[in-house]
Amino acid sequence: MRPNGVYDTKYTQDIAIVRTVPHWALLIGGLTLLFLLPLWIKVQVMNLIAIYVIAVQGLSILTGYTGQISLGQSAFMAVGAYTSALLSVHAGISFWISLPLSGISAGLAGLVFGLPSLRIKGFYLAMATLAAQFIIPCLIIHIRPDLTEGTGVLLVPPPQIGDFKFNTQQSMFYIIMPISVFLTFVAKNLTRSGIGRAFIAIRDNDLAAEVMGINLFRYKILSFFICSFYAGIAGSLWAHWMRSISCDDFTIMQSVWFLGMLIVGGMGSTAGAVFGTAAIQLLEELTRGMSPFLIQFFPHVKGTLIESLSPMVFGMIIIIFLIFEPRGINHRWEIFKTSYRLWPFTY
Repeated sequence: MRPNGVYDTKYTQDIAIVRTVPHWALLIGGLTLLFLLPLWIKVQVMNLIAIYVIAVQGLSILTGYTGQISLGQSAFMAVGAYTSALLSVHAGISFWISLPLSGISAGLAGLVFGLPSLRIKGFYLAMATLAAQFIIPCLIIHIRPDLTEGTGVLLVPPPQIGDFKFNTQQSMFYIIMPISVFLTFVAKNLTRSGIGRAFIAIRDNDLAAEVMGINLFRYKILSFFICSFYAGIAGSLWAHWMRSISCDDFTIMQSVWFLGMLIVGGMGSTAGAVFGTAAIQLLEELTRGMSPFLIQFFPHVKGTLIESLSPMVFGMIIIIFLIFEPRGINHRWEIFKTSYRLWPFTY
C-alpha cells in the first residue's frame, strides 16, 4: 500500500522494502541518529538489546514464519559463544573469522536437534529442543574442561583491527549494532523470498504445503539451521562484548525470555522481533531501577521479593499481550502505518 498520490510504474518499485523518497529520508536519518547515540548516552543497554535482537530474529524465522517452536535458543547461543571464545583464546584466530564460524557451528548443532521436526510438532517438538538446553551445557562442562574452564569462567579477548582494540562499550557498539541491523535486513529479505514463502506455507498448513511440492524436511531443517546460525552470531558477540563467559550465562529462562520477546513484539515479523526485544529489555531495566525506591518506601518487604519483580512483571506483560493483543506490538504499528498512508481518507 502506498501513500495517497504515490503510484508504482515498475515491478522493482512494487517489491522494494523502502519505497518512497520520504521513506529513504526517514531510514537514512534514523540510521544516522542510531550510530550517533554513543556520543550522548551510555550504550550498554543498547548493545544488549542489539545482541538479543539477533537471537530473536533467528527465533522469529523458526517459530514466527515456519511454525516450529524451540526452547533451546540460549543453548545455541552458548555454542556460538564458546566456539568464538575457544578459537580466539586457544587457536589465536581473529574475531572476524571466528564470528561466522561460530554461526556455522551453532547452525550445525541446530540441525541435530531439528531432525525430529519432520516427525513431531507442537509440545513434543518443544521437548525435543528443550533437550538442547541440557545436553549442550553438559557437553561444554565435561568434555574438555581444560579448554572451556568447565563450570568456571572463560576469559575472552576483545576484537581488534591492527593495534586498535574494541574494549569499551562505545567501540563495541560499532561492531554489534551494524551486525544487528544487517542481519535484520537479511531476515526481512529472506522472508520475502521463495524460501520465506515456503516457510509460511509450512506454518499455515504443512500437509497442504507438501501437496504443493514443498519439501518439508528440507525447509524445516533449513529453518532450524538459520535460527541457530543467528543464535551463534549473537553468542559470539555476547562473548566478546562481556569478555568472559560461563554456562550460567545461557539458561533455559533466557530461552523462555526470547519466546516472550517474540510474543510481545509479534510473531511472523522482523519488526516485531525488534519491538519485543526492546520493550522487554527496557522494561527489565526500568523495574531494576525501581528496586531501590521500592526498598526505601517498603522496607518491610524482603529483598528477594523485590529482586523477583522483573520476572513477575514479565509474566504479567505476556499474559496481557496474549489476552488483549496476541499479534503483538507490530500489529499496532501496521495499523498506524496503514492509517498514515490512507490519510486523509482513513475511512
